[in-house]
Amino acid sequence: MGNPEEIHVGAHLLEGAAALGVPARLADVREAYRGPSLVRRFNWWLRGRRPTRLRAFSRSVTALCADWSPTWLVATGIAPLDREALKQIKALGVRCLNYLTDDPWNPAHYAPWFLAALPHYDQLFSTRRANLDDLSLLSRRTVSFLPFARAPRLHFPEPSLNGRPLTLPSPPGDGGEGRVRGTTEPAADLFFAGGADPDRVPYLAACIRAGFRVRLHGGYWDRYPETRGCADGHLTGDEIRRAMGKSRVALCLVRRANRDGHVMRSFEIPAIGACMLTEDTAEHREIFGADGENVVYFRTIAEMVDRLRWLLAHDAERARLADAAHRLIVNGKHTYRDRLETMLARAS
Repeated sequence: MGNPEEIHVGAHLLEGAAALGVPARLADVREAYRGPSLVRRFNWWLRGRRPTRLRAFSRSVTALCADWSPTWLVATGIAPLDREALKQIKALGVRCLNYLTDDPWNPAHYAPWFLAALPHYDQLFSTRRANLDDLSLLSRRTVSFLPFARAPRLHFPEPSLNGRPLTLPSPPGDGGEGRVRGTTEPAADLFFAGGADPDRVPYLAACIRAGFRVRLHGGYWDRYPETRGCADGHLTGDEIRRAMGKSRVALCLVRRANRDGHVMRSFEIPAIGACMLTEDTAEHREIFGADGENVVYFRTIAEMVDRLRWLLAHDAERARLADAAHRLIVNGKHTYRDRLETMLARAS
């Protein structure tokens, strides 16, 4: 169960299943939210983020499981599946798993109907350590930390990367020992892709005030006067990769309301081969090691601006960091195929 659009985890896991040779079907969660605009808004704001077609969609997923008899059902995030459907699906002998990509206690996502459904999953996997205890207490189920990952089809270096030649290891199976990428003039000093959360705006506004060339992609940046001039709206996965490849540094910010220790970009940026300026968290250090080993960290806005200025003044170090982080991620088990394999192995 997930969103099949190319940048979403549902699509990535479906590709992972194909790579593993595991037959899979995807239940498109967008169907649960369809309906007249006024009805959708009423259900969202006054009925606890309730999908308009929650019951109908839940019944359709139950019918799919009855018809197809899968071994596992893997739901992504705050999946529109009610507890009655989970009970019925489990009665069919299906193991029900949730790869929880958001924090259900985030006020932006808080949904009582979903919290009522959570205890009926057989196993939960969370992309953040901060809510493991809360999930265990609520669900009385096995809860495991399982980070985000990269999607090889989307997250790879472009021929022109960061305004410099870059030698990177060839993808497995292509017979090469490395490729020298071309060069272009960088389009921006700093690239950021993600929504304009209120606590993110001061970070990007500070970079703009400091005179850096900034590109912002994602929703709502045009709502803030301090970032409006750099807002480029939404991009496809290919467009994000190309834009990042033309930028000298990519910024990685977590979402505080989500209690994040890392985000999807934590794996996507190094997989694309960009130099990452990274918010300092325990999870980021667990992934990337000490400061300056594979990435550069910051804790405050002032430190972020100073470290960005330093990176832009040191081309060789920026190139070394990008290469080191890229090799760390692509040579590790950090694809959504790996994440799906982990989930299915633990739930067998």
